[in-house]
Amino acid sequence: MAGIRLEVVARCPVTGARAGLLHTRHGIVETPVFMPVGTQGSVKGLSPRDLIEQLDVPILLANTYHLFLRPGPEVIRRLGGLHRFMGWPRAILTDSGGFQVFSLAGLRKVTDEGVHFRSHLDGDAHLFTPESTVDAQLAFGSDILMALDECLAYPASHEAARTSVELTVGWARAALAHHRERASEEEGAGALFPIVQGSVYADLRRQCAAELVELEAEGYAIGGLSVGEPRSLSLEMVEATVPLLPPDRPRYVMGVGRPEELPEYVARGTDMMDCVLPSRNARNGCLFTSQGKLSIKQAQYKDDPRSIDEACPCYACRTFSRAYLRHLFLAGEMLFATLATLHNLQRYCDVMRGIRRSILAGEFPAYLSAVRSRAFQEES
Repeated sequence: MAGIRLEVVARCPVTGARAGLLHTRHGIVETPVFMPVGTQGSVKGLSPRDLIEQLDVPILLANTYHLFLRPGPEVIRRLGGLHRFMGWPRAILTDSGGFQVFSLAGLRKVTDEGVHFRSHLDGDAHLFTPESTVDAQLAFGSDILMALDECLAYPASHEAARTSVELTVGWARAALAHHRERASEEEGAGALFPIVQGSVYADLRRQCAAELVELEAEGYAIGGLSVGEPRSLSLEMVEATVPLLPPDRPRYVMGVGRPEELPEYVARGTDMMDCVLPSRNARNGCLFTSQGKLSIKQAQYKDDPRSIDEACPCYACRTFSRAYLRHLFLAGEMLFATLATLHNLQRYCDVMRGIRRSILAGEFPAYLSAVRSRAFQEES
């Protein structure tokens, strides 16, 4: 297994939370880690220099569906791979495109072969197979690739979820077999993670995990969450899944969550997370602070000289007032999106680093208890 290697350096004996070092071809990633989402090969509003020099982000996520449609895998391959194409020297994880394809209601058809779909850009017909999505991600030069899976919307019946699990496991077998064949011929191929599905049914999650573990992949993802289900169910599905996954492999829970939720997923033994919330909410004027959410468009901030968050070290907080940021937002200035995204991602990175420090210091249960207490007070 040459693609990646997880070195677990500390574990919480109470919760199962762990801190580690994920070794990749493009550097070491300290875990647990939050991965900013660069859907089109770009984190909206920020340059790679911002992400490295100001946030010290070790790994980004990019989207196979969007990059497949535009500019296309072969264009990216010819231009030196995704790292060179987007000017990013650190690690990259690419998803399989499955989530985006399955959100195209009325524009796709699922078969045992794969997914037939029409582009949201021009209506052209395409086919994603387990093999073709691996080929696309190998063309990108991703450090971590995702196997094609079926992501069901919530709610789904047990029967529909069971059928989906069977399809996902079959696709994972095909993807891993193809990946191993290609990796034997192509030096430097990244690691491929299959994705555990099963909707909100613990028995199906366990079944899917058990069957995927037999494939001996280099890491495992937990998908199909944050699709409308209650947060308590999302956490239950992670709890049902993680004990079945190999302890020496990275565990990636996809598409989560709010800042106060990140420690909950770590407490259940996961190492990697991603979510569009920090960047998407930033562009809509919602800022995450150490004191909770702040909606910058509110009139109360018109003359507010304070920073967004006195506890935050980001450039936006060190330099600008809430009044100025509100002005930028109401004026529709592009600078607002840059500053707000920078701040929100700083908040997420700070949370993850705080979690990691607490695990290394043997203080994670106290850290988690404090987070839960604050969250309860904000909801009350």
